[in-house]
Amino acid sequence: MSSLDGISVIFDLDGTLVDSEPNYYEAGRQTLAEYGVDDFTWTDHEGYVGISTQETVADWKRRYGLQAPVEELLAVKNRHYLDLARTSARAYPEMRKFVELLAGEGVPLAVASGSSPEAISAILARTGLDSLLPTVVSADEVARGKPAPDVFLEAARRLGADPADCVVLEDAAPGAAAAHAAGMRCIAIPYVAAQADAPEFATAQLLVRGGQSEFSARAAYAWLERSVRAG
Repeated sequence: MSSLDGISVIFDLDGTLVDSEPNYYEAGRQTLAEYGVDDFTWTDHEGYVGISTQETVADWKRRYGLQAPVEELLAVKNRHYLDLARTSARAYPEMRKFVELLAGEGVPLAVASGSSPEAISAILARTGLDSLLPTVVSADEVARGKPAPDVFLEAARRLGADPADCVVLEDAAPGAAAAHAAGMRCIAIPYVAAQADAPEFATAQLLVRGGQSEFSARAAYAWLERSVRAG
């Protein structure tokens, strides 16, 4: 019997499991450049961290007055991103260790991401995490992306888990808000350090203020064990 019996864990993908934000920025920069926007900066990109790709490109259309349909922008960005993901996606070492620890204990695991199903599949295959994380939900499959709880609630449904028994790992404020709205506990690992004081992160039960540089698989595992004992 595992010390984590009754717990299910749901991982955000980008910026949480894998260091993919640089690839998303580059894909966005390349996409916008094709439509005449050549001043998209990393700071601009940070404002979209944690928001689904579909909602991101819809905002670009409004923000930059683009004539192309959202569907076209989405397809172009996904094409650029997949080219990058297939060759350079990298899992955070401590996150990989955490997934392996949990999988070894038989804890039900899922990925719930704002990325497209194709992007999620490519990243998990590239990093070799696909065999440990077979349950995957994309925001493209639900009505609303984060900060709405839909993607996490669908992950819980597919795992056969009560939302109250789920723990979410998230790097972005919209994701922390989504976990809270879903009635799930949250381990927050802010990707953008300057956002650690965002009110959404205050709803997390465990906040790793220093982000991935401070995240420890063993410490997170011990926290989960204490959470189970506390009920």
